[in-house]
Amino acid sequence: MPVEKSIRNSLKKSQRNVSWRSSAKTHITKAKSLIEENDNELTLKAIREAESALDKAAQKGAIHRNNAARRKSRLMKRLNSASSA
Repeated sequence: MPVEKSIRNSLKKSQRNVSWRSSAKTHITKAKSLIEENDNELTLKAIREAESALDKAAQKGAIHRNNAARRKSRLMKRLNSASSA
């Protein structure tokens, strides 16, 4: 019996994690597309939302905190290179 319960629990947790990861990826994709369009106001708002989504996913354990930090760093790097070009 305990094995079946742990399987059920792990399935619930993985479904929850997929939701958090998917949300973070969606926000990152939106931010990247706005960076390419050079729309400053919307870009900054989208980046804040993406960073927040990544932090929440890391806080919930859906992704590792270093993974979230790396993705945020790459996003800011892309923004800075686009704004300087």
